[in-house]
Amino acid sequence: MLKRDIGKWDLVLLLINGIIGAGIFGLPSKVFALSGIYSILAFLVCAIIVLVIVLNFAEVASRFNKTGGPYLYTLTAFGPFPAYIIGWILLVTRLATYAALINLFVTYLSYFHPVFLQTSVKAISIFLFTLLITLVNYRGVKNTTILSNTLAIAKLVPLLIFIIAGLIFINPDSIDIHQPLPSPSNFSSSVFILIFAFSGFEAILVNTGEVKNPNKNIPFALFTSIFLVAIFYVLIQIVCIGTLPGLASSDKPLTDAAQIFMGSYGGIFITIGAVISIGGTLVAIMLIGSRLPFALSEAKQFPGVFSYLHPKFQVPVYSLLTFSGISILISVTGSFHYAVSISVISKVLVFFVVCSILIKLRKANPSKTDYFKLRYGHFFAITGMLTSIWLLSSSNMIELRDVLITILIGIVIYGVFKITTRRKT
Repeated sequence: MLKRDIGKWDLVLLLINGIIGAGIFGLPSKVFALSGIYSILAFLVCAIIVLVIVLNFAEVASRFNKTGGPYLYTLTAFGPFPAYIIGWILLVTRLATYAALINLFVTYLSYFHPVFLQTSVKAISIFLFTLLITLVNYRGVKNTTILSNTLAIAKLVPLLIFIIAGLIFINPDSIDIHQPLPSPSNFSSSVFILIFAFSGFEAILVNTGEVKNPNKNIPFALFTSIFLVAIFYVLIQIVCIGTLPGLASSDKPLTDAAQIFMGSYGGIFITIGAVISIGGTLVAIMLIGSRLPFALSEAKQFPGVFSYLHPKFQVPVYSLLTFSGISILISVTGSFHYAVSISVISKVLVFFVVCSILIKLRKANPSKTDYFKLRYGHFFAITGMLTSIWLLSSSNMIELRDVLITILIGIVIYGVFKITTRRKT
């Protein structure tokens, strides 16, 4: 049995760690290029959309106390095959996100020395850092939580200093509210892009089996983390707009803005913050990703070896080692680029399914009361589903095609596993 060593505030910091990654260090310029001053509104709209989704997650997640997250919810509500699809999507996006972020992690290290850009050094760095956080995970969830908490606090400090210092140096003329409105398609695209920066919470809930008192702590942690992240994001966007004249064309907006009002040391400071931020997210992804094969194995949709727990540390050893090994492989070979392109669509699909699960579970067991029951739950569930459809309409056909291909690959693997299992039986 997994150890319940993740407390209420541990979960808050773990969620913050999973949400705030590399996105906020690059997205301010991208959404500003699309929506100008109204990119601040785009952040607020995205925060409201995510809050609606989080309300649905809070109720659904509070009904469960086992590991699995959206996979387990789908298994309970809709059965094995739909659950496998959700589990497969979660696993692929976790692997892709890990590989993309660890490459970005090493790229940021090259700011301090160009040797990290060399192919061999980059591969060795990826291997060593992955080995380090795998060993931390191997020693138990408590050690991983301590490391995650430390990095979560460490990533918030430079962002907070950036906000406080930046607000002092804002040029009021840059905050021009009389700019023309962006086109509906550009504004929708801005909100769609920002989903990447606000998401990650849905995957953290995979670790419910290691959370203390999940039916109370999960809703609290979800609301608290999203509220804090939204405040940080909106203030960061205001600072970037108010201090960086060439924001729309900047590849590293926070670094460029910090250099303007904090000098050359500001750029170094923010780069260190980015390294810490990405490192913290990688720790969270490893914790989540290593539990997904475990959850699938417990439901007999992955080989039984993945549900084996270390007798002392109560960690799914083979699940952890497999996730770690595949992460290194796709990180070094660069084969993650395909999967990253489908990340946001996959997340929105998970959002849609969880909103529908709220309605399904209420109908299936109306007498159940030992969970966080959302007032006007059906309204928020339907709103979340309609919002998810609107977000999907902002994606392009190539990405939708890639999602379908990924799902089909998962179905083939599922079929092979089922056939092999039946033959052995």
